[in-house]
Amino acid sequence: MKVDAAHREALVQHARRTIKVGSQSFSAASRLFDEETRERAWLLYAWCRQCDDIADNQVMGGELGDQSDLESRLNLIRKLTAKAFAGEPTGDPAFDALGVVAEECGLTPAMAEDVIAGFALDAEDWRPRSEGDMLRYCFHVAGAVGVMMAVVMGVDPEDQDTLDRANDLGLAFQLSNIARDIVEDDAVGRCYLPMIWLVEQDIEPGQHTKPHHRKELADMAKRLVELVEKHEAAARVGAARLPFRSRWAVLSAARIYGAIGRKVRKRGTEAWNSRTYVPRWEKAWHGARAFLSAAINREKHPDGEITWGIKDFRPNA
Repeated sequence: MKVDAAHREALVQHARRTIKVGSQSFSAASRLFDEETRERAWLLYAWCRQCDDIADNQVMGGELGDQSDLESRLNLIRKLTAKAFAGEPTGDPAFDALGVVAEECGLTPAMAEDVIAGFALDAEDWRPRSEGDMLRYCFHVAGAVGVMMAVVMGVDPEDQDTLDRANDLGLAFQLSNIARDIVEDDAVGRCYLPMIWLVEQDIEPGQHTKPHHRKELADMAKRLVELVEKHEAAARVGAARLPFRSRWAVLSAARIYGAIGRKVRKRGTEAWNSRTYVPRWEKAWHGARAFLSAAINREKHPDGEITWGIKDFRPNA
């Protein structure tokens, strides 16, 4: 979408306000980008946030609204997204923002559809049966966003290996979220733990958050964090190829989200008595450590060969 400078600035400011309210962690990390990349990251985030809100019938990630007629909301997301890619005004600043960043960076409708498919899974009241199912969900709701963000940061859309590593970062983020939010998700009727894990722990259907299963829940959270650390390490391979400021931002976000998962693991059975979070001073500490890591650019990589990629998480690929 080609817009004049004043309209683009208005969209950027709308996106800046959106990310400031919607995600303090991403907002803080985005400050480390150069100005052009930062604005484009905000524009992309605004679209992601609005899609999520439309799909869940909520405002800025708040309380879920009426979940009837979900299919029509998904159709609206797809319709407005298609208009944005076609360069047409959508009447919604978040979708207009997508049109701008797509035109400037080369984002594709297929990339956007990978993200929208994640909203469709929630709309279908989907549950993962296996670990692979859970990772496919994480790809759609976070890994696919990581892929789009990588392109915003200047990665060639044809550089599949680096995009694979961007997906790893999104997987790590979402797995940390799942570990932190198990009880909150259950309160709204959602569970992203694989059914096979619950069966292995001999947990009755719908009973995994009950107090007498907190030991088993802590064990499953530990498994989630092991996956976080696996994909976090793989993501560093791709981060090493980014420009310095983008590398710094990515490593900061990775450390902050990794810290969430590790805090959940450390808290054990008490992890869900109160929300696990990373305080502002600790985010600053992770940012400082990420600066040194980005400058040295010798991050520790996975011990073994990385044999997986996006193709392994996209259904029917």
